[in-house]
Amino acid sequence: MDILEAIEAYNNRNGVTLEFKALLSDMDGVLYNSMPFHAKAWAETMQAEGVECEAREFYAHEGRTGKGTINIYFNKYKNREATEEEIQRIYAEKARRFVECGEAHPMRGAQEALQMIKGAGKTIVLVTGSGQKSLLQKLTQHYPNIFTPQTMVTAYDVVKGKPNPEPYLMGLQKAGVRNFEAIVLENAPLGVEAGRAAGIFTIAVNTGPLAEEELYEAGADIVYPDVETFTQDIKKIL
Repeated sequence: MDILEAIEAYNNRNGVTLEFKALLSDMDGVLYNSMPFHAKAWAETMQAEGVECEAREFYAHEGRTGKGTINIYFNKYKNREATEEEIQRIYAEKARRFVECGEAHPMRGAQEALQMIKGAGKTIVLVTGSGQKSLLQKLTQHYPNIFTPQTMVTAYDVVKGKPNPEPYLMGLQKAGVRNFEAIVLENAPLGVEAGRAAGIFTIAVNTGPLAEEELYEAGADIVYPDVETFTQDIKKIL
């Protein structure tokens, strides 16, 4: 299935005609090759809390708020939810370990993709479950003239977070468009679920260790192996 066939299937399934006016883009694993650092930082932090876990499993939690991720492990291993004090302390420690991993580099092809889309007059909104300030602060450096505080949805803005559609519904509001006037760009199953639940055409770029089938099962309309391959198809979408 190519992108035009995927769009036609989306239109038929929803009884609409996709009008591409806005891109709602995730950050980690889409704009930055940062997920290996996140996974390592989460695993080391939770292990220090007495939780048995491996870095790879945190790819399945990508997109959740920090609070949501922490509570999944607390409920499983401690039979309770974390207190607000614990959440603040643990997330601060995770953020510290993330910074220690070094600089996360922009994903190849991502800047070209965003510049092409912006150049075509489309609105671009960041929709991330991350609250990692070290990355958020670098967006203007690596993606100049793309994002503003008014065109960003982060972990600090939402209550439920992915896979709930709340972040992408908020992204639609910030873009000033309806769900069939936007495209979601994601790399994680939870983010794909959120985009699909919001009724938005959802593209997945499989930049992590997960099988392509997991992204399709989560509801992706089409899956690309990387951001560069997606970039090659942007003209078709436009």
